[in-house]
Amino acid sequence: MVDNEESCVYKNRDAPVEARVKDLLSRMTLPEKIGQMTQIGRYVASPAVIADFFIGSVLNAAGSCPFEDAKSSDWADMIDGFQRSALASRLGIPIMYGIDAVHGNNNVYGATVFPHNIGLGATRDADLVRRIGAATALEVRACGAHWAFAPCVAAVRDPRWGRCYESYGEVANIVSEMTSLVSGLQGEPSKEHPNGYPFLGGRKNVVACAKHFVGDGGTDKGINEGNTILLYEELERIHIAPYKKCIAQGVSTIMVSYSSWNGNKLHSHYFLVTEVLKQKLGFKGYVVSDWEGLDRLSVPPGSNYRNCVKIAINAGIDMVMVPFRFEEFIHALRDLVESGEVLMARINDAVERILRVKFVAGLFEYPLTDRSLLPTVGCKEHRELAREAVRKSLVLLKNGKYAPFLPLDSNAERILVVGTHADDLGYQCGGWTKTMYGQGGKITIGTTLLDAIKATVGDKTEVIYEKTPSKETLACGKSFSYAIVAVGESPYAETMGDNSELVIPFNGSEIVAAVGEKIPTLVILFSGRPMVLEPAVLEKTEALVAAWLPGTEGQGIVDVIFGDYEFQGKLPVTWFKHVDQLPLNIESNGYFPLFPLGFGLNCDSVVNSKPI
Repeated sequence: MVDNEESCVYKNRDAPVEARVKDLLSRMTLPEKIGQMTQIGRYVASPAVIADFFIGSVLNAAGSCPFEDAKSSDWADMIDGFQRSALASRLGIPIMYGIDAVHGNNNVYGATVFPHNIGLGATRDADLVRRIGAATALEVRACGAHWAFAPCVAAVRDPRWGRCYESYGEVANIVSEMTSLVSGLQGEPSKEHPNGYPFLGGRKNVVACAKHFVGDGGTDKGINEGNTILLYEELERIHIAPYKKCIAQGVSTIMVSYSSWNGNKLHSHYFLVTEVLKQKLGFKGYVVSDWEGLDRLSVPPGSNYRNCVKIAINAGIDMVMVPFRFEEFIHALRDLVESGEVLMARINDAVERILRVKFVAGLFEYPLTDRSLLPTVGCKEHRELAREAVRKSLVLLKNGKYAPFLPLDSNAERILVVGTHADDLGYQCGGWTKTMYGQGGKITIGTTLLDAIKATVGDKTEVIYEKTPSKETLACGKSFSYAIVAVGESPYAETMGDNSELVIPFNGSEIVAAVGEKIPTLVILFSGRPMVLEPAVLEKTEALVAAWLPGTEGQGIVDVIFGDYEFQGKLPVTWFKHVDQLPLNIESNGYFPLFPLGFGLNCDSVVNSKPI
């Protein structure tokens, strides 16, 4: 049993964090320490497992939920149930519950879904991103979770990468500015806050996680989990730089990348994880593996697991995301410590870091959900913020041939709306929405592009919608004032999104050309990256907007195309002419893009603007 509370420094909320960490660590057995280093999936979590194995963290994989369309209060019931099991253990160490809240609390039905990072990078608005972080934190805490696996601070160097939309841009300065999400999620530390020390502002904030350390956006040919081939100086300049900004804001956790650097996997990379991240950069929070990241250290994956555990822990991984085979992990690590292959000093370092974050986060004082935050979920204020983000993220790539085509007339007599993405909320949100890979259809609460158009046009305007335009409709082309064609990518995530062709799916280019041949046309492209723009798309359409993956608030698009707000977005990445040019970025030799980094017109423009 634990000594009485008066002698337990770790239970004294007024004691210094480091004193509480030292006191609690001194009371822990090896199984309790290893339990704190173990993060299990919700699928296998139960009161008995959490209590018996002293589990330190539970995570929620996208798509794993209490039940279909569970609301935030249902999530809170589930998470609090897990938490009570942890609190009933010998030492009462609370769990840290993690969730993939990468563009809002996107797993949870009814939450506000913000634009994916590629769109936020187009805004160049660090304060907007900070405000999005603060709103996301409220909605995450309302569901009972304490830890958001965001932001992704990869510099994307090749749009063929399936996680391109999780990046804010292709250069370090854009990505670094957008790391303001950390201060939004966690709160903003004072200027006196020690560099590298974890920070959390209070009960309305969540622990952030900068990811994926490091170079995940720079892999050869944009292959997910691939190999980034660079000199260290270039790795530091392009890919490590945003982590410095995160660490300066007190980011509490950092997730390691599946990818490799010059052939060596990051999950086993002592130099980068320990010598660079922890020692050189001074990071004092904890390092977490990615989902089954240790399994990928062997061929075939998951084989020779004991050795995988050994090299990852010794490389500097503090908490292991082991969603299923947690008993095997715990047994292997205990055996490695008892055999001397993993030193107790390494275990203590890992557990100190984990406890430090838990104390900083106030989990010992406030382990359960603050139900007063439930009204913030999907509230009007947050949806208005998301709508603002959509407006600012839109990039106008073309606007008329000889005179501006936009803004559109909202009182036009007859409008044709066409395309796979005009009335599909799931396609509008993209991957990491409700499930890992995303879904089509009315997956949550939100406003589609078509909904927004109908809500905006005049009472006498007739809106005709066809997912695929019929021959009869096109034959009547002259009866339409103009057409809005919405095409783009279906949802995807990670390796499933790797794409070497980057053509617009669902015959998107053909649909655009067919409509543009008959009717003055605005094309709105929904995608997580630049796509191949066929000559017919550019030549036969009057205007072209890159809308990225805007989330639930489609009204933000309509705000701009009808002229209530100006276009502000600038390309966060280079838009290539053809895939044979890839990889192509602002630093490439022979830089001849279709649209350069920083390109973006406004409604008065019919000629190219200068890159920014």
